[in-house]
Amino acid sequence: MKTARFNRLFNPRTRRCFDVAVDHGFFNEKVFLAGIENLPKAIETLVGAAPDAIQLTIGQAPHLQALPLRPKPALVLRTDVANVYGSKLPRALYSRILEDAVLQAVRIDAACVVVNLFRVPDQPELADQCIQNIMRLKPQCDHYGMPLMIEPLVFRPNETAGGYGVDGDVDKIIPLVRQAVELGADIIKADPTDDVSLYHSVIETAGGIPVLVRGGGKASEREILERTAALLAQGAAGIVYGRNIIQHPHPAKITRALMAVVHEGATPAAAAALLK
Repeated sequence: MKTARFNRLFNPRTRRCFDVAVDHGFFNEKVFLAGIENLPKAIETLVGAAPDAIQLTIGQAPHLQALPLRPKPALVLRTDVANVYGSKLPRALYSRILEDAVLQAVRIDAACVVVNLFRVPDQPELADQCIQNIMRLKPQCDHYGMPLMIEPLVFRPNETAGGYGVDGDVDKIIPLVRQAVELGADIIKADPTDDVSLYHSVIETAGGIPVLVRGGGKASEREILERTAALLAQGAAGIVYGRNIIQHPHPAKITRALMAVVHEGATPAAAAALLK
């Protein structure tokens, strides 16, 4: 029953979710490891700050699930590994999912699984792999009562963006979000639009499916707090931030500050005061 797992992800009062993504080591990029070189310690720090969920891989999820604590953040399990994040794209791109991914998620008591839906310029084969991954996961998720989070991710051309360059063009994000919904997403994890005031159109195209907003690249404290508040005002159901948490000098403090924005309606200024 997906409802039970949804209730572990989303705050019962606000019906919002703050998921901290620390699955970056899956993607074989050294720069992604900053802040999580010692992942058990990083997880322990985050658990102490009490976000709603922590996003991990199958190899590292036991560090969270072995902690004898109650309550603790729900587990969001990353199911796919890809090689699209380097400063120079390799000759052949791939996106592969775990074998029996949803059954593995059930065994480790995950509350949700997440999978990518890439749109990389001139790489239709990669998009095809992502769609096949989703189409394999969807019936498994329905069978086991596991919420399926799909991550529509639009890339800029690698030669201009130089690696992990997301494209915030609303006209590109909207159709990919809609495709994810049409493929059966229970939750959408999407990039912010360049113009945050247009994000309501992304929410609209999701047709009632909750949309969590990705954090993207590193940003200043002020920018991330203000952007979060603005996206929530546009109808977002929460956030999924990674490097803006784990590479912050005080990951627990920035987590608590963002939790105040997400669940308490704190202004960016009031949330920033929690960082002092």
